[in-house]
Amino acid sequence: MLVELRIRNVAVIDTVALPLAAGLNVLTGETGAGKSLIVGALGMLLGERAATDRVRSGADKATVEGVFEPGSMPALRAMLDERGIDADEETLVLKREIGSNGRSRAWINGSPVTAAILAEVGARLVSVLGQHDSRQLVDAEHQRDVLDAFIGALDIRARVADAFAQLGALRARERELEVRRQDAAKRADYLRFVAREIDEANPVVGEDETLDGEIRRLSHAEELQTLAAQAATAISGDERAALTRLASVRRALVSLERIDPDTGRWQLGFDAAVYALDELVRELETYAESIEADPARLRTLERRRDQLLSLMRKHGPTLQEVIDTGSQARAELELVDGGTLDLAAIADARAAAEGALVEAAAELTRRRQSGAQQLARAVTQLLPELGMPEGRLQVVLMPVDHIGAFGAEQVTFVAALNAGSEARPLGRLASGGELARVMLALSTVLARLQQVPTLVFDEVDAGIGGAVAWQVGALMRRVAKHHQVLAISHLAQIAARAHHHVVVRKSAIGTVTTADTTVVRDEPRVIEIARMLGGDADREVSRAHARELLERGEDEDNIASSVTAPTRQRRGKPV
Repeated sequence: MLVELRIRNVAVIDTVALPLAAGLNVLTGETGAGKSLIVGALGMLLGERAATDRVRSGADKATVEGVFEPGSMPALRAMLDERGIDADEETLVLKREIGSNGRSRAWINGSPVTAAILAEVGARLVSVLGQHDSRQLVDAEHQRDVLDAFIGALDIRARVADAFAQLGALRARERELEVRRQDAAKRADYLRFVAREIDEANPVVGEDETLDGEIRRLSHAEELQTLAAQAATAISGDERAALTRLASVRRALVSLERIDPDTGRWQLGFDAAVYALDELVRELETYAESIEADPARLRTLERRRDQLLSLMRKHGPTLQEVIDTGSQARAELELVDGGTLDLAAIADARAAAEGALVEAAAELTRRRQSGAQQLARAVTQLLPELGMPEGRLQVVLMPVDHIGAFGAEQVTFVAALNAGSEARPLGRLASGGELARVMLALSTVLARLQQVPTLVFDEVDAGIGGAVAWQVGALMRRVAKHHQVLAISHLAQIAARAHHHVVVRKSAIGTVTTADTTVVRDEPRVIEIARMLGGDADREVSRAHARELLERGEDEDNIASSVTAPTRQRRGKPV
């Protein structure tokens, strides 16, 4: 359960430490005193999105901290252990900090966590039901979620959703393949022509550049032979050639070296140059001999180049793109020739997925049909206690044309809340107060199944009063036998049933407004109940009325205890 909620610098709250107890806790106070701020701060702690306007004016950050005693919750402790969070202690401390700069940080037992993890853990510890949840009750999706939560069908509903998604993917793949196959069939003749034309040419990447080089050499064969021969003769040909004329240089260098040995390095450089010229002459002569005019070869190469240029104009502009176009044409033709087999395989997979979806949806329908009657009976049994003695709820399942991600039927809550009235969907007949009571009845039924230890009812009693309010308080007290309950209420009839009563007050400290909380017992509680009854709390008659209300709650509890006391005594347990 939630032992204490500590709030600092949230809106008008400076510092608040809200102690809570087991059983039914009630939070009361004047309108605008700050009750909603406390619930909002609790929402921040549970991972809700928090804006910077929640930070108290002049403060650099807002902090909310919750101290929990989770008791025996092995699933929660296992989840914390998986995330490396120490969960060996008897207490669990959740903390959330919102900076004025918008930065948010969170911790669990001192270990930093993300807001998502904080929300995941918080959802296992606290469930909050507010006024807006009553309005959600008219929403068909919310009604379906309520029924599925009641029957514990989230697992089978997940199977339905997975099967529906898989079937949708197969249908989309089937449509896509069929469209592509039809498109390919329309273009089959063209695709065959393209594939055949490119396959027959069998181009190779880089072939066009090789052809260009060879064609240039063959086109200028005689000129290339003449130029190579001229260059070779100029280097090593007659007495006027470069190598012959360099002989005088060699003789001068030899003489220099005899006189000055340090000049020998010049001789080495000269020899290297002469060797390089000799090698160049040999290469020029070899090149000149390799060049041979071949008009037939030239015509063959030019025809090949024209063929490749034609392909590149149509499918290029590069040979690589021509080759890719041929591959794509062959792949599309395979859709025409082999697409029927692929479609048949997908059709088989689709039929299997349809069968899986129908089977899962049928199982979900069976659970819903059984659970709908149980939920309707359980809620109907509670409606008389909430001031609707003739009220009855029906959970109607309407088949849909096609199975969807959430099953094969639409869930509708239909109710007749007054004698002689016709059963209609909740959204068409219920007032705000009636909706709140139906929501409370549903929450009471669901609370029996929920493992969440703390339930928060945020002014779900709006629109009711009198004897009905007293019955609502009794119902909350019954729920509090199995859960810690925190109710934010304006009704004295509910506050009088509390095991633990906290009052929120707004006050001014200097020029600054702040909110604070006080646990009230005995006479201070009598005064608060008198205020809530609408009387003058300073008058004895108002206080007497408040005492009477508190005593009535105690008397009814004593009566309830006496009914079960003999049974407990027979089991050997103290009364």
